[in-house]
Amino acid sequence: MNADRAGAVDPAAVLVISGELTELRRVRQWARTLLTDLDDILVDVLSVIDELTSNALRHGRAPYRISLRRTVNRLRVEVSDGSREKATRRTPDDHGGRGLLLVGAYSRGWGQEIRPDGKTVWAEVDLAPSPALTTCPHTLTGRG
Repeated sequence: MNADRAGAVDPAAVLVISGELTELRRVRQWARTLLTDLDDILVDVLSVIDELTSNALRHGRAPYRISLRRTVNRLRVEVSDGSREKATRRTPDDHGGRGLLLVGAYSRGWGQEIRPDGKTVWAEVDLAPSPALTTCPHTLTGRG
């Protein structure tokens, strides 16, 4: 996936999957192939994709579609399914409830759009390095 001069990717990379949980492996492989240049944050991005997709497969219904939309500084992950039931954060327990907490931790933010034919849950991940990572080491330690 390459960004154009305006920063948008056209068209979005899209993958349609079945309702089987075994599809998570195919989704991760697909995303890894498209996002090889992300290096240090690839694991975080794959975690976001995996959590949103597994939530759709566990709590939504067909059809399922994953879209990746990339700009120079951001990746938007969209997972759509045929259920109109809102994705909600749960209090973590022995049976789960950590997925959207992880998505929130790894992303700039997340939300959802409810449509007559289902919903899309999305998250946006910053691709630009944080200022702390671009600061000289002596600045971080206070030594000069």
